[in-house]
Amino acid sequence: MSQSRVSRRSTLKLLSAGLAATATAGTSNVPLASAQSIDEPDAASKKASEKPAGDRDRARRMKWWHEAKFGMFIHFGLYSVIGRHEWAMEMEAIPYKDYERLADQFLPKPGSAREWAKLAKRAGQKYMVLTTKHHEGFCLWDTKTTDYNAAKSKVGRDIVREYVEAARAEGLRVGFYYSLMDWHHPDGARAGKDPEARQRFRDYTYAQIRELMTHYGKIDILWYDVSWPLDKDGWQADKMNDMVFALQPDILVNNRNKAEGDFVTPEQRIEAAPEGQAWESCMTLNASWGYHASDDAWKPAREIVKNLLTCAHDGGNYLLNVGPRPDGSIPEESVKILESVGAWLAKNGEAFYAADRCQPTRTRYAHFTRRGNTLYMSIYFWPGTSATIGGLLTTVKSVRLLSTGQPLKFEQDRLRTIITGLPAQPIDAPATTLAIECDGEPKQDQYVVRNERERPERA
Repeated sequence: MSQSRVSRRSTLKLLSAGLAATATAGTSNVPLASAQSIDEPDAASKKASEKPAGDRDRARRMKWWHEAKFGMFIHFGLYSVIGRHEWAMEMEAIPYKDYERLADQFLPKPGSAREWAKLAKRAGQKYMVLTTKHHEGFCLWDTKTTDYNAAKSKVGRDIVREYVEAARAEGLRVGFYYSLMDWHHPDGARAGKDPEARQRFRDYTYAQIRELMTHYGKIDILWYDVSWPLDKDGWQADKMNDMVFALQPDILVNNRNKAEGDFVTPEQRIEAAPEGQAWESCMTLNASWGYHASDDAWKPAREIVKNLLTCAHDGGNYLLNVGPRPDGSIPEESVKILESVGAWLAKNGEAFYAADRCQPTRTRYAHFTRRGNTLYMSIYFWPGTSATIGGLLTTVKSVRLLSTGQPLKFEQDRLRTIITGLPAQPIDAPATTLAIECDGEPKQDQYVVRNERERPERA
């Protein structure tokens, strides 16, 4: 992921000088090339060329994802040992030899992945995405392409396998993050200008992706990141995806390898894609992706719930990150926030999961979401014993408190709908949700009040 206080575009402009120096210096544990060049046809690519394509297949594959809405992102690697963000190697120009020695201090405890998955389930998250390899190049699985991996380091275990088994044990969908950019590989920078290095680096990358797609059973998401130094053509990105789909026909892929992908990924912001385009906002719980020991800029549970509802309102998903310590434990503040969000979802998840795009927006103290003809009003600034919606055009049939089912009275005319009988104080934190049943898809005219309400007569 991008460094939080420097934009991705600005950061990548700096890579040419820094990574070129690293690349020309060579590396220990030189990665092995794939046994088969990606330019050679194989059974996977032939099968991919015959697979059904198009929106119908995509809709089938993505149905669970649209219903799930909420996932856990996990940034975990050698940068967790440093405890100063996952871009420390690049931002601090740490020599690769010094950085490699961090592997001796990267010692996640057995069972760490089970704790991640249990927390994700308590938080109401339905899928997980783990950094199998971040930009630093260290692999968390037992890869045959390089000795620079967890299984061959001091920890001596396949962390990816532990993660997959833990997620499945909790009934969660399994996602793999994979960084195309690699600061450790000797061709990781050279590939941009040297055709032979480009071929070697593609072969290495394809071999790693092939391992991830074949060694762990059914995988639900492949989350590419940072295509530098190659573009779509340099990566042969469509061919890359063909290989992935041949090995995992039901998988979802994002668009960060520069191919179209199944969904787009706004980072550290909520930005809805046009209707018909799937999207997922990925964000941190504080200001860092990887473990940062002194980063205390934690987002409160109220902000997380509001973000969840904003994504659901506009038809998107929310991928919320945790950065475990080098022993695999998740910081206590992260746990506290996620458990608060999960407690809210346990009572009010009907307003979030499987939500449809929602048109009404105009209110100063609540967020709207929708499922079918039901409009959900999640109030985070309590208005007292009544709540009003201006310009709701659809006829209301009934209103109830979502978490208790208590019916509420209401009055409606063209300009406003007034809901009465609310408790004096909110019953749920950080938001109390009203379920408003309508006789059709809820619609709001944001300007009907301004344009049509009665004005005082001139004296």
